[in-house]
Amino acid sequence: MSGALKEVRNRIKSVQSTQQITKAMKMVSAAKLRRAQDAITQMRPYAHKLQEMLSNIVSNSDGDVNLALATERPVENVLIVIVTSDRGLCGGYNSNLIKLTRQLIFEKYREQHSRGHVSVLPIGKKGYEHFTKNGFKVVDKYWDIFTGLSFDKVQTAAKYAMEAFANKEVDKVELVFSEFKNAATQAFIAEQFLPVSKVQKKAGETNADFIFEPSKEVLISELMPKILNTQLFKAVLDGNASEHGARMTAMDKASDNANELLKSLKISYNRARQAAITTELTEIVSGAAALNG
Repeated sequence: MSGALKEVRNRIKSVQSTQQITKAMKMVSAAKLRRAQDAITQMRPYAHKLQEMLSNIVSNSDGDVNLALATERPVENVLIVIVTSDRGLCGGYNSNLIKLTRQLIFEKYREQHSRGHVSVLPIGKKGYEHFTKNGFKVVDKYWDIFTGLSFDKVQTAAKYAMEAFANKEVDKVELVFSEFKNAATQAFIAEQFLPVSKVQKKAGETNADFIFEPSKEVLISELMPKILNTQLFKAVLDGNASEHGARMTAMDKASDNANELLKSLKISYNRARQAAITTELTEIVSGAAALNG
């Protein structure tokens, strides 16, 4: 019985040790989440307004300007940019992003994939490891962006996608990321990055009226890459906040599960202890009875 007691006692120590780690990780993620949430909250209105402006300009150009990054053409080659995390232990965050990307590849772009015309540009180590291990065509230059995250680093990945599209190496660029809602909720999104989408005007709606200074050509050629850089940076910031929120929630649940397991183990330990005491008492009484007999 002492062996059983020792085994339960060791399990209790192990669970307590694990619980200390999960609580510490929750606190670290909570601190990082506050910073990441502030960053995306401040960035989002600016990025949305820029995107709205860009879509309106593209919609109202009517072919009078050469918009290389807004040109629709038959989709032969596809680039999918996926934003995952560098580390795990964040619940289903990475697996949901990878699942959505695979769904795009095997459903929406099945024909292109069958001809080997789908490439994946992972941002984040987890996405890079999965798609490399499973034999996909991977652009392996930008997966470590979260190591010292900055706008300049993200801009290099956006520039690669824009140059590939402008040079007709790819005909469509999709962006897969997690939009941060709150610590417990993320929305997993796949959206078109290139070509730049036009605004769908409702019936009776008039075109937005812009006054261009300098000329429309100069303004668009300068603005479009900058706005697209901002869009990708927003997606990366969304992903960064989503990761910390998902990890904080996962570690909170893990700590709660450890509490439940500890209760169960302590009950088992007490029962085993009582059984051991009862056995010892029985042996003592039996020994005393034998002596008296």
